[in-house]
Order: sequence, then structure tokens, then C-alpha cells
Amino acid sequence: MLARQFEPYGPSYWGALAVFVVGAALLVRAGRRMSHTSARRVGRTLGGVTAAIYAAIVVYNLVPPTLDSSVPLQLTDLATVVAAYALWTQRHWAYALTYYWGLVLSVQALISPVLRGPDFPHYQFLAFYAIHLVVVWAAIYLTWGRGMRPGWRDYRLAVVVTSAWAVVTVVFNRLADTNYGFTNRKPASASLLDLLGPWPAYIVVTAALVFAVWALMTWPWVRPERARR
Repeated sequence: MLARQFEPYGPSYWGALAVFVVGAALLVRAGRRMSHTSARRVGRTLGGVTAAIYAAIVVYNLVPPTLDSSVPLQLTDLATVVAAYALWTQRHWAYALTYYWGLVLSVQALISPVLRGPDFPHYQFLAFYAIHLVVVWAAIYLTWGRGMRPGWRDYRLAVVVTSAWAVVTVVFNRLADTNYGFTNRKPASASLLDLLGPWPAYIVVTAALVFAVWALMTWPWVRPERARR
């Protein structure tokens, strides 16, 4: 008997979003009430869990290894590793990348999932949502639970690192005929990229929109600081 296929906006989709909302609220509540020592302990626990989830997904993708899926070139790969490091160390640069990547790119993946495979409780479904949820939760926990804030220097860092990733990924995809980050072609399933024109225009438009949204996400945190000065 074939496993039921995942359908966007079906019961499992809404269930995953409900888990996201409840988990985010609990993390913010806990982060605000904990002492610094307890918060460091919880952050390291969450970072370890995030790293373990990512390691399990990497191992799964390596059995057997394929050029199309085993190379850790998705931006989600980078975001998950950085989020785990940010939770473990609370280094500001790692937090900043987690903030920008998690609250825009990972949230977009949750809202408009590019998932073609078996539905809950299959491993592919759980892995897809777990790897995106942990990054968003990390960004929310560190920002609204622990009071970390981004600035314009962090914005520039995110733009530079993301642009460098895009260049490397585009070159690799063209040479290997793969599609990491959907920089070679749009996903087969419906997505927001369908509204942004053909290749390569949708890459440029997407980058411009993302960078503009990141700027808007930075401004509210920087403006009160300037007012105080």
C-alpha cells in the first residue's frame, strides 16, 4: 500500500503550523523568565538537538549518495548549522544570520512548502518540517526570548554571505546540472517563484525582495537606538 502523499494546505500542513505557533510562544515565554545561566543551558540543549536533527538528515541523504540531494548546498543546510551554533554559543554574527534566514526564508518554506513525498508521519515529512521549524524557533527564541537584536552591520553581513552562497550554488548547479536552492530552475510544485518571472529573472527579483524585507526587519530595532542617542 502506497503512503499517502503530502498535500499543501491539508490537515498535516495546518497541524505543522499549529506546532510552530505553540512552540514559538512557549520558547518566548520560557526565554523571558529564565536566568542567564538557565538560558545558556537551554540554548545549548536546543543547539544540540538542532545539530542532531541536521546530522540525521545528512546521513539519510548520503544513503545512497547522489549528486542531486547529498551535497549540503541548500541554504537550509547553512541556516541549520548556523542556528545550532547560535543557540549553543549565542555569538552575535550567528544570531544575525539566523534572524534573517529563519524569519524570511525558513518561514516562507513553512508557508509555501516545496515538499513532494509521503505525508505525516513519514520521515521525509518530519525531516522537512523539523529542519525548518528549528531555524525559525531559534530566531524567535533569541530575539524575543533572550533580547538579542540585529543592526545594519548584521544586515550587510547577511547580504554578503547570502550573495556568496548564491554565486557558489549557481556555478555548481550549472556545472553539475543540479538544482540546489532552485537557482537552476523553479521547483516542480507550485511556489512563490512562479510569480517572479522566468529564469534567471526570478533569481534577481527574489534577491531584491529578500534584501528589501531584511532591511525593513532591521529598521525597527535600529530606530529606537538612534532616538535615544
